[in-house]
Amino acid sequence: MKIQHFFDTDTATLTYIVFDEKTQDAVVIDPVWDYDPASVKTDAHCLNLIFQFIELNKLHLLSVLLTHAHADHITGAHKIKQRYPSVQVGIGARIKIVQDVFEKYFNLTHLKKDDSVFDIYFQDFEEISFGTLQMKAIPTPGHTPACMSYLFNNEAVFTGDALFMPDSGTGRCDFPNGSAKDLYHSIMHNLYTLPDETPVYVGHDYAPNGREMKFTTTIGESKQYNIQLKKETTQNDYIIFREKRDQTLKAPRLLLPSIQVNINAGILPPKENNQVRYLKLPISE
Repeated sequence: MKIQHFFDTDTATLTYIVFDEKTQDAVVIDPVWDYDPASVKTDAHCLNLIFQFIELNKLHLLSVLLTHAHADHITGAHKIKQRYPSVQVGIGARIKIVQDVFEKYFNLTHLKKDDSVFDIYFQDFEEISFGTLQMKAIPTPGHTPACMSYLFNNEAVFTGDALFMPDSGTGRCDFPNGSAKDLYHSIMHNLYTLPDETPVYVGHDYAPNGREMKFTTTIGESKQYNIQLKKETTQNDYIIFREKRDQTLKAPRLLLPSIQVNINAGILPPKENNQVRYLKLPISE
């Protein structure tokens, strides 16, 4: 099994391609579709790097896996599916909780909430094969209720926004239905119980203190050195810390455009009668 990372500097997001060199079976995890809110334009720069790598290495792309409905970038899942129609897009089954919240918030009358939006809805601890790649869906709710981490071949786990590099800590928990208590349980019982040598591939890296970007650590390093949640950290201490810190955080810059697209598997809203698509910006009065 090989892993190739791609880093989007604008959103500090890590995208990964996991592939088998022999069979060329591959999956993409958390692809980015660039979006500039000032010009209201999308750009496929990050996606083109993925396409180039897939085609240069003659990979057989089977699936796009989303760790959750991100609030800081628009997913490139649908754009990848348009290029490779046989690809299946997978996400944790509790995405329907997130859809319920934001369908009402944005009044998304076009949103379908049945099983037709995504191709695969992973159940907790479900094991599934993508060709010769074996994956286990490990539930890691807390950042959002639908967060999943993906363990491949029992060799590497992709943690999305649940667990970051040790000097960055963990994901925020102040989004709707987020929970510091849930994230504590997710990390302590579902991630920190993996073997210490298990490599961890994070979903973001914000390079604290000006260090260079990093994207991989281990379960053992996280348990020992994570600045927010070590193995000995108590649930009460973590909840107090996490909730206090979250009160100081600003909303992600791309929250409003991202979430209404990402809960729809990266599909933009339908064109209106003037043949233009619109994203909504609700106004608080």
